[in-house]
Amino acid sequence: MHKELRLDNQICFRLYSAARLVMQAYTPLLNELGITYPQYLVLMVLWEKDSQPVNDIAHRLMLETNTVTPLLQRMEKLGIVCRRKGEQDKRQQIVSLTEKGREMEERAFDIIPKGMGDRLANCPLSINDFQHLAGELDSVIDSLK
Repeated sequence: MHKELRLDNQICFRLYSAARLVMQAYTPLLNELGITYPQYLVLMVLWEKDSQPVNDIAHRLMLETNTVTPLLQRMEKLGIVCRRKGEQDKRQQIVSLTEKGREMEERAFDIIPKGMGDRLANCPLSINDFQHLAGELDSVIDSLK
């Protein structure tokens, strides 16, 4: 076997495993809010800047529009977001937070940081290490875009 093809030598496997385990750790926290991890990502985008076109949300999340649209439809049924036609371009869908969606930011703030902090309590990485790691991962992401 080629040494380069061993699973233990693959950074992609570590990234995949870390991402999967982080999403798994978020699940019970997000269940308290009644949302999924992808829905949480959409909410974070809208909490940063409300009333955005679907295309902008998809771009920010590095997803295709046809992946984001069903997600938004489910969120609309939950009463978290609402969609309307764009004023200048009627083909464009603008997504906005509802009052419930805005209120979820405070609830998420009360649940998520402490919950993830508890789950990472035994991790030897410091806040500075995580900030450095975030920058390194941004470099990887930028290189692959």
